[in-house]
Amino acid sequence: MARILDVIECPDMGAEEIVRRIPESGAGDFRIGSQLIVREGQTAVFFRDGKALDTFQPGRHTITTANIPLLVNLVQKIFSGSTPFTAECYFISMRDLLDQRWGTAEPITLRDSVLRMVRVRAHGTYSFVVADPQLFVGQIVGARGYYSTQDVTNYLRSMIINRLTDLLGENTTSILDLPAMFEEISAATRVKLADDFAAIGLQLKRLYILSVSPTEETSKAIDEAASIGAIGDMDAYVKFKAARAVGDAANKQGAAGDMTAIGLGLGTSMAAGQVLAQSIASSSKPAAAAPAAAPAAAPDPLETLKQLKGLLDAGLITQAEYDDKKTEVLKRM
Repeated sequence: MARILDVIECPDMGAEEIVRRIPESGAGDFRIGSQLIVREGQTAVFFRDGKALDTFQPGRHTITTANIPLLVNLVQKIFSGSTPFTAECYFISMRDLLDQRWGTAEPITLRDSVLRMVRVRAHGTYSFVVADPQLFVGQIVGARGYYSTQDVTNYLRSMIINRLTDLLGENTTSILDLPAMFEEISAATRVKLADDFAAIGLQLKRLYILSVSPTEETSKAIDEAASIGAIGDMDAYVKFKAARAVGDAANKQGAAGDMTAIGLGLGTSMAAGQVLAQSIASSSKPAAAAPAAAPAAAPDPLETLKQLKGLLDAGLITQAEYDDKKTEVLKRM
């Protein structure tokens, strides 16, 4: 037989705990006349047959049909007014629940004006408070069956990520612009979530985006874009990529003396030599003869030095070759 609860209280509710159910499982047997003790920072809600019976603020309360009117008909059908009734009591924390964490379990895919398509992960913090305990219990416990703090925070996290994904998709032009937009996106997300939280009896007080970071694949794409900008010439960059791909294939040779690998190695040298020859020739050869009335301008030394530096950074010329050519260009200045 279930134990009759004459004193209902929750003295050890943790600072990060949102809801505590008494009893933890099943229905409790509460006697009319039982003492309910609600501490500061708590609210108690009796719940029975899918309905919230009444809400109790901090203090000591004696359970009667006066403060739980929905029990009147139940008690009248039983021969003793002290007969137990079955229900559950939920103690709700009314404190601000700070430093709650949210984060994307899976990457978010976004269009990008620079990289065309990117995948990012985001995480941050938020804080909230229970604004309407009876509505909260009715919507979260009664409608969704969430009893534990983890269930509740998981549900809230999914709401945050859903709204944030919508906003990022609508307002992001490039991932490179996102760090400057964290404050605006956070504020817009809070506005969108206000009604969602209010519908379940909560108030969202703060929401912060700590980072929006690219996945490994997107990071590589960003590095490639940065390389293009550093080289400054798409044709030279494509040639460099082709030479590097051939070189990687040559390095994966199998048995010693493998002729295919040797051929690939030769191809690498030839490709690199062609790129080097074309780039240096274009920077060092004199301008083609022009009509006497409009002589061609000499190559810009600074532009030539930039091209040489790009070849050096790409690994297509050695430091010694770079130094020799740099000396030649400086002499002509």
